[in-house]
Amino acid sequence: MSAQKKRNFKIEAFKHRVELDPNYAERTWRVLEHAIHEIYNHNASGLSFEELYRNAYNMVLHKYGEKLYSGLVNTMTGHLKEIARSIEAAQGGFFLEELNVKWGDHNKALQMIRDILMYMDRTFVPSNHKTPVHELGLNLWRDNIIHSSKIQTRLLDMLLDLIHRERTGEVINRGLMRNITKMLMDLGSSVYQEDFEKPFLGVSASFYSVESQQLIECCDCGEYLRKAERRLNEEIERVSHYLDVKSEVKITSVVEGEMIANHMQRLVHMENSGLVSMLVDDKYEDLSRMYNLFRRVPDGLSTIKDVMTSHLRETGKQLVSDPEKLKDPVDFVQHLLDEKDKYDKIIRKAFNNDKTFQNALNSSFEYFINLNNRSPEFISLYVDDKLRKGLKGVSEEDVEVVLDKVMMLFRYLQEKDVFEKYYKQHLAKRLLSGKSVSDDTERSMIVKLKTECGYQFTSKLEGMFTDMKTSIDTMQGFYSSQYSEIGDGPTLAVQVLTTGSWPTQPSAPCNLPAEILVICEKFRTFYLGTHTGRRLTWQTNMGTADIKATFGKGQKHELNVSTYQMCILMLYNSTDQLTYREIEQATEIAPSDLKRCLQSLACVKGKNVLRKEPMSKDIAEDDAFYFNDKFMSKFFKVKIGTVAAQKESEPEKQETRQRVEEDRKPQIEAAIVRIMKSRRVLDHNTIVTEVTSQLQSRFLPNPVIIKKRIESLIEREFLERDKADRKLYRYLA
Repeated sequence: MSAQKKRNFKIEAFKHRVELDPNYAERTWRVLEHAIHEIYNHNASGLSFEELYRNAYNMVLHKYGEKLYSGLVNTMTGHLKEIARSIEAAQGGFFLEELNVKWGDHNKALQMIRDILMYMDRTFVPSNHKTPVHELGLNLWRDNIIHSSKIQTRLLDMLLDLIHRERTGEVINRGLMRNITKMLMDLGSSVYQEDFEKPFLGVSASFYSVESQQLIECCDCGEYLRKAERRLNEEIERVSHYLDVKSEVKITSVVEGEMIANHMQRLVHMENSGLVSMLVDDKYEDLSRMYNLFRRVPDGLSTIKDVMTSHLRETGKQLVSDPEKLKDPVDFVQHLLDEKDKYDKIIRKAFNNDKTFQNALNSSFEYFINLNNRSPEFISLYVDDKLRKGLKGVSEEDVEVVLDKVMMLFRYLQEKDVFEKYYKQHLAKRLLSGKSVSDDTERSMIVKLKTECGYQFTSKLEGMFTDMKTSIDTMQGFYSSQYSEIGDGPTLAVQVLTTGSWPTQPSAPCNLPAEILVICEKFRTFYLGTHTGRRLTWQTNMGTADIKATFGKGQKHELNVSTYQMCILMLYNSTDQLTYREIEQATEIAPSDLKRCLQSLACVKGKNVLRKEPMSKDIAEDDAFYFNDKFMSKFFKVKIGTVAAQKESEPEKQETRQRVEEDRKPQIEAAIVRIMKSRRVLDHNTIVTEVTSQLQSRFLPNPVIIKKRIESLIEREFLERDKADRKLYRYLA
């Protein structure tokens, strides 16, 4: 079967010409024009919209679209000119109402006209690049009404006047305002912006410039900020009620600029009410308001931060250099913690936990804490005080809170190794005297230090706990093997301390009473018999003793004293009176320690088991000391402490500092060797930078000391200077 040819179907126009009435276009337009007049005159109910649509359709179909379109423009323009005259004639407040009514009428009319001319809108308008009917109606309204010389200025003045009246407290017709501004927006964003928004922003800037100047002269900072905040909220509310939503950013920017940005410096530095005053008086609400307002303007938050930092550093500097505050280390650290708590709370409650402010707070504390080189010692003393007695009866959670706060201060220290030195001394005293609040709390603190600084920092501290536990086992072994030989003699409790783990103590000589020497020798024999290759050295300056004493009238007491005080009191078993020199000769206690012991035995009220002649607070070499038969106490157990300064004396401080400097030398050298081993060749400045970076978690090494350690390593042939460039160092394998 052969394939059939495809046929293309085509619809052709009538061969014969359709003759139209020559007056058809004019007659049809007259019908449509009449309809438009009727629509504008509110007589549209009698019109047949179907017939009108067909007429408009036929005009376009028969190529009379141009006549229809131009006729529409002319007819609408004529009506709008009449409407303009009606609006211009309106008096006072009726002007806007008339404009609003006529705008409503025009929109309704436009809707009906668009429905009638829908076919023209869909075919003729796009193909001839004409403006669509609805848009045309809006453009004609804009040109004939809004841009009318007699309406344009009057409209703007009335709108701005109503806004001004509302700002000054009057109640205005917001619904009417919303309709008018909505009309301007409907006419196009350029109409709204040029005819209303730009002048509105200019007038607003002038209004707030004058108002802010008046307020700043008569209000304090807090009150000014409250009024500025209220104005800002009013403008935001105004936008939501009757302005374009895009105007919000612009008008708030005007208020922020005039009321905040232009007066920032004056506000924060305002006397008796500015930022410093708010910080001092904990005015969280005012501070929060300042933060929220200032964050809206450029450099606002940095202005607050700079003033806060400056104030914080100044008050911190005064705190760490105040001689009165430095008298009591515990009080000194408590002041630091209180200050930290205060500003933490301000940043949390008022500054939205802003990281910028937290960083500023941390850098300020780090700055002034390190101005006082005794801060590491004082922080350690604070911990010592809390772990001795300050945390008794406190819940575990509260203990953790206190320790965490102390750790925060510890992080600020640049000389963490100095803190470690003191902490070790204080921990040793707590452990040996059994004065620690609890082992769990002690270990918790060590875990925190370990987390912060690593294992090396706390290994010796952990070794101290190990020694204490081992000593208990050792004493159990000693008594199980030797108990029968001790009889009714003194009971001995020994702590065996590993030299490397505990703070080094000069072994001060002291003649122990004969009864004590016997049992000490038995323990030595036992210990060295079970541990080979070890040496025991008695640290008599660190021990304590419980001795029973009988006073006049047979009154008995148990006295808790130091080993030195025990040696002194035991001398009175054979005599009632001894001179200072006799005591010194018999005990061989160092003069400084002996005087402190005698002071606590003879000069402290309620603890004076000895009587001194002549009676005075200071101990002289020709003083005589008598057993005080008349000693009385309501307690059976009487603890007699040793008179000692809580802080180190100046020579002790120098000695500790010297020991710290000595300990730093091998650490600096080790860091240099580590760096050079991996880098092989480095210049001097890079070595200093890298050594500082490696060691800053423990201390900030002095560049001069680093240079000396490099010289020492060159002498010992770990490094050499480059022959060509003397600033370069080479590692020698």
